[in-house]
Amino acid sequence: MPQPLFRRRSHLPYFLEVIARTIVRLLYRVRSSGLEHFPATGGVLLISNHISYVDVCVLQVVCPRPVRFLGYRGLQRSWFFNWCFDLAGVIPISSAQPLEAIRIAARALKAGEVVCVFPEGHISRTGQLMEVKKGFELMARQGGVPVVAAAHDGLWGSVFSFAGNKYLWKSPRLMPTDVFIAFGRPAPASEVSTAWARRELLDLGCVAFEERPRLKRHLGRECVRMLTRHPRRCAVVDLTGGRSQLACGQLYAAAAALSRQLRATVPEARVGIVLPPGAGAFIANLAVMCAGKTPVNLNFTASRDAIETSLKLGGIATVISADALKSKLPNFPWPARTVDLRAEMAAAGGKRGMLPWLIAAWLLPNQWCASLLGLPRLGDRAEAGLLFTSGSSGEPKGVVLSHRNLLANCAQISSLSILPETCSLLGCLPVFHSFGFTVTLWYPMLRGCHVVTVPSPLDTRKIIEAIRDERATVFLGAPTFIRPILKKARPGELRTLDLIVTGAEKLPDELFNAFLENFHIEIHQGYGLTETTPATNINQPNPPIVTSTGEFQLGKKLGSVGRLMPGMTARIVDPETGQDLPLTSTGIVLFRGANVFAGYLNDEEKTRGAFREGWFVTGDLGRFDDDGFLFIEGRLSRFSKIGGEMVPHGTIEQKLIELFDLDQSAGYVVIVVGVPDASKGEALVLLTSIEMTADQVREKLLGLGVPGLWVPKIVRRVEKIPVLGTGKLDLKTCRELALADSAKV
Repeated sequence: MPQPLFRRRSHLPYFLEVIARTIVRLLYRVRSSGLEHFPATGGVLLISNHISYVDVCVLQVVCPRPVRFLGYRGLQRSWFFNWCFDLAGVIPISSAQPLEAIRIAARALKAGEVVCVFPEGHISRTGQLMEVKKGFELMARQGGVPVVAAAHDGLWGSVFSFAGNKYLWKSPRLMPTDVFIAFGRPAPASEVSTAWARRELLDLGCVAFEERPRLKRHLGRECVRMLTRHPRRCAVVDLTGGRSQLACGQLYAAAAALSRQLRATVPEARVGIVLPPGAGAFIANLAVMCAGKTPVNLNFTASRDAIETSLKLGGIATVISADALKSKLPNFPWPARTVDLRAEMAAAGGKRGMLPWLIAAWLLPNQWCASLLGLPRLGDRAEAGLLFTSGSSGEPKGVVLSHRNLLANCAQISSLSILPETCSLLGCLPVFHSFGFTVTLWYPMLRGCHVVTVPSPLDTRKIIEAIRDERATVFLGAPTFIRPILKKARPGELRTLDLIVTGAEKLPDELFNAFLENFHIEIHQGYGLTETTPATNINQPNPPIVTSTGEFQLGKKLGSVGRLMPGMTARIVDPETGQDLPLTSTGIVLFRGANVFAGYLNDEEKTRGAFREGWFVTGDLGRFDDDGFLFIEGRLSRFSKIGGEMVPHGTIEQKLIELFDLDQSAGYVVIVVGVPDASKGEALVLLTSIEMTADQVREKLLGLGVPGLWVPKIVRRVEKIPVLGTGKLDLKTCRELALADSAKV
């Protein structure tokens, strides 16, 4: 007897299954892992994330057994969906009568069938994992069967998803879509819960995301492809001096010509760059990348010792800068080979040297333009960028970012639909800042949106004028850089802004409320670290599209830093024991994902300290809520253990701001620092830029009911609270000031 062309894997009639599977195979390249653990017989409850209307198709194509899906009963009002439900054996479910569907599903499970439910209850409108509902637990227990979780990646952004806040009205993908489905191990019904399901789906989602073929590509090649695809499109509007504009084709041509010069004259693997945000920084970074070398943007606001350490650690002998900037940085330890960008461009042939590359950008396919530069197709885990960080304290550490890290984080940000190719991005963050490096430098070249650059995040008036005159729609910055805008911006000057995203430090409630009241703009808080390339979480506007049941989904929550980026997963561990805690408990936040770096440059000891069994240890205390939003409670280093009690510095600072009615619009006013104390382990020192006495502080805090252990022992007046060039508190200098003062006591 001849074998059928296809082995039956669904409840559809054979001829329809053949047609359906053929269409799915033509449109999607579906791969999977973990199927070796899938039970060959008996009832199984399958749970999965839900991001498009074709999730059921790809799951059924891969699953080795026929699957019965639970589907929204409202779709049966359409004769087409009603016909599909009947043919495929779909179990209809409604919010009005959920128990009926659970009973039908339990009977099917007891009969040995595979039943699939999407525990979020509806399709995600953000592309992220929504709240996990409890109904699947009841199905599993009533059916007495194991539960298998599966997470798929690749369908977000397709025609049948809600990417870009629209459904169907998107350009179809011309090439087959790569989809990966990661299956977990079966878990007994008695052990499953919503907490288990969230962790399992996040972990498997991380596995699936890592399998994206695009993450293996070369960052420079991908940027060149995008730039030469639209050579006429504006790439950068540079407001450093006057106003200059650089088109995508011009950026490619300038970087290509300079890359040839660098290949011939620079033998080292890494090239230092000391430039403010602007066209020069774009050209220099892309040119270094196209020359087959690693761009290293140096923090010129750091101390001379820190910069010298960075140069030595990175093996950097050549620095690209600008003569005008060199004169402003007399204490910078310039290496012997420090070249002026303009002079180096002239040595590369100037406009005449750019001309052949500009012609190529206009006439040749974008793949050819990349190949002309000798750019490889694969970059993957090779070094693509090097940034130096000490966090807010300590000596510089070299954070090695790979092509995979940068491509992953840019893809994660792009999936949120907050920075589309139509946006006009205001770029003022220094390029040595991880957010400036990834989000306002590489992301625009990969995504196609254009950037308006201002050389300093401290030039508030120029930032406001840039937003007003260039009609910028997105502004990124730390609260330190955003505060002064409140005082200096006039009504209407920020009217073009659609989005403000802040990170690097906690967003104060008063700053959020003041912006909302004065400019009717909500500031969306994000979170990340240099080691995570950097973005891990970002709040985004609530999707305007309601669910099939008439509910709104949340994209943001006040006080949180947003949900995890797609493809990331997390753990919460006890700061004392290191034991796993529920995600909803407060503890140290650990991350895993394609955007997490592999280790520090030439420092195995610090690398080992940064990871715990493959998980990156952030050093921040936080918790997740049931909707998946992360709330950062504070940095572990910003707690003091006094008399056995953990005392949060940030909470004390916030109480003092409220009690003394302090105005922080111009910067930090108070900062609490812990210093060693012989009797209680640590003592608190309050640094303040205004007049207040220890007696006043003590009286007000105790009057509010604050424990005596929380009252700062020493109050010291300083001219200004130290801040790093990235906008973060300079905790190292703050601690030095506090130690110097405490030594006198």
